[in-house]
Amino acid sequence: MNFENLIKEKNLSGFPIGLGGCRTTDFAFDVCEYDIAVFDDKSEENEIFEFENNLINLHHNSLSESKSNILVHFDDLKIIQDESWDLRMFLSKIKEKRLSIFKDCAKNSLIESLFCCEKTKQGITQSNVFAPYWQKCASFLLADAILAVNQLKPSPAHMLDELRKLEKNPINEKFSIINETVGVERSTPSLLERMLKSTIGFSDLVEKNNHSMIIQKKYDYFLKNSMLADCYFYLGYLNKQNFVKIKDSVEKQPDLIHILKISFDIHADSNLLSRQTDLIQKTSSVILDSISRD
Repeated sequence: MNFENLIKEKNLSGFPIGLGGCRTTDFAFDVCEYDIAVFDDKSEENEIFEFENNLINLHHNSLSESKSNILVHFDDLKIIQDESWDLRMFLSKIKEKRLSIFKDCAKNSLIESLFCCEKTKQGITQSNVFAPYWQKCASFLLADAILAVNQLKPSPAHMLDELRKLEKNPINEKFSIINETVGVERSTPSLLERMLKSTIGFSDLVEKNNHSMIIQKKYDYFLKNSMLADCYFYLGYLNKQNFVKIKDSVEKQPDLIHILKISFDIHADSNLLSRQTDLIQKTSSVILDSISRD
């Protein structure tokens, strides 16, 4: 892709720019978008659009960013434009602190997972319909944490495959718990089609940035290549990301109950939900204790 043309068309010539995401790896799919990071200090949502027959996900960032869950996405960022060398210096500092950044990201994900477990338990006690959604989020946050422990940044379409390929050790073997509590074994073409429609609907409500174009293309790729479990995980993970964005107000939006029930594939009864939550909570606590001692 011609990045110079993209920079001119979007009037980005005055900012440091880098290429991130799976396009910097050797496992990107042909349909994967180009994650372009522009350091313009804007707090706007991502811009998603087509350019030269490619999908672009344009992220607005800051060179003063300090949050570990964002900094991990700059790991192995490929510089496209950096006349001032400010981006090079920024990436050099990230490289120096790389281990501590991933460790902090893992800890934060585990703490969030434990928070979601508590919300699930409260919900079960109070017969709150949102309880199962918190449990799903707890499972995906545990997946985030395990990847971070292995110094891998989250890439939704590739995460399940990355988790499968992790070397065997006591922490990585907890992947089986994610598999069990997320529900990937339920993936069928008919179920995935229903999940897709609700996932796109939820994305449109929360993000409002054409993310549905990316979701649809990846769904088509997964189905064409019979990657049903990967598709299930991908759709569920996207719903986790958007659910977390509105977590403080979700209780005030009962109109979301139906769309979330389908997009998250909620099916567990309260007894199963309670057992799965206990399992995630115990696992997150054990891993958090383990990495906190290192």
